[in-house]
Amino acid sequence: MPNKHDHSLLASLTKRCYFAGRAVMDAALRAHDIGSTQWFVLHHLALSGPMMQRDLVDLLQVERATLSVIIRELVRKGLVEQVPVERDARRKMLQMTDAGKALWDQLPNFETLIHATAFGEIPEADIAAAIRVLSIATERLTNLSLKGDRT
Repeated sequence: MPNKHDHSLLASLTKRCYFAGRAVMDAALRAHDIGSTQWFVLHHLALSGPMMQRDLVDLLQVERATLSVIIRELVRKGLVEQVPVERDARRKMLQMTDAGKALWDQLPNFETLIHATAFGEIPEADIAAAIRVLSIATERLTNLSLKGDRT
């Protein structure tokens, strides 16, 4: 039966794995003059196509103000453009520019670079168990934070 130390170790290792992955991403992206959060914006636009800026707030789990800074930088670099929505010009649709698409095609494939390195040769059942455990834990903590309950 797991003890409290095991739970702390799981949380610590999850955090360390996340930061190690981000460090690999940031190092690989440095040559392209973008950071990992900018990559995530491009990733969502490349896979899903144009989307509302506010939708990225939830997808990326960042504050609105933080995303605005990130988007402003991607616009400045000419990788993304903000298109006002006809019905409400205050709302912005984001889409990749031709330069953004060209850059996207040059970026590393993190599926290979990170996922294969980190998870290759780990049995699928172990991966499925980790996904199940982390999904449940994330859902429980999210529900607790939404309640505002700190006990």
